[in-house]
Formats: sequence, structure tokens, C-alpha cells
Amino acid sequence: MSNLNKALLIGRLTKDPEMRYTPSGTAVTSFSIATNRWSTGPDGERKEFTDYHNIVAYPIGKRNLAETVAQYTRKGALVFVEGRIQTRSWEGQDGQKRRVTEIIANDVQFLEPRGAGVGAGAGASASVGAGRASGNTTTEETTGDDVPRDVDPDDIPF
Repeated sequence: MSNLNKALLIGRLTKDPEMRYTPSGTAVTSFSIATNRWSTGPDGERKEFTDYHNIVAYPIGKRNLAETVAQYTRKGALVFVEGRIQTRSWEGQDGQKRRVTEIIANDVQFLEPRGAGVGAGAGASASVGAGRASGNTTTEETTGDDVPRDVDPDDIPF
């Protein structure tokens, strides 16, 4: 049997992406997105929960995914992220073991036109993934209790 490590997420950026460079000059962009899920508690009441995911984008081949994400997204932008889950461990300066689990992005698609969301440059409705066609993706707002709602950028605590 084969192994599979793939993450597919649609969510809103919790803050503006942060781009930095490695000592060798490679661009790296880090950002976080919030996703919603619904669950029924022991009392039978449906509750909405928000999960936060750390995402890291690097240049991939000739695509500079890290710079594209940093340039075209802002807090509140709705994005689709495809990547793999990775956990890193290290020892902090205080001697404590640290661990972080993050998604290493292979593709980021901007799901709203520019100007939507909280930031002025909330994205373009095109894919930055190789071999994907550009296209618009629309989301519908619904008010029913059984339908998950989108994360309100103002509710993000970051």
C-alpha cells in the first residue's frame, strides 16, 4: 500500500503574509488561515468551531509561489491551499523542545477578486499552480444553521 500526505484547505488569512529570505537567498512566505467546522455536542446542539493552520510557501520550480502569495494576499483573503503536512522539532534557546505542524504549500489559489476581503490586495482570481487554468470561484453566503459559514475576518484574534 502507498502512503499519502496531502492537505486541501479553503480558508481566510488571519493576518498579512510574512515573507523572508533564507541565508542562501530563497524566498519563504509564512501565513496562517482559519477554517470552520461544525460539530454536535453531547447536548445535541450544533456548534461552530474554527481551526487555524500555519502555511509555508517556497519557490517551486520556475514558479515563485512565496513571492506571489506575499504580493497578492492580505488578511481576510479567501484562499485554497494544497500541500503536505510537516512537523518540525527543534530545541529553543531556553533548552525546551519545540514542535510545530505546518502545511508546506504546493499550490495557492486566490478565490476572490482583488479588493475583496479586509486588505486592499486580497488576491486575484487565478491559480499560481502549474498546469491549472485561471478561473473565478464564487462563494455563496447562506444563513441557515445547518450550513457552515465563512470565517469573519474581524473574528480572527491575530
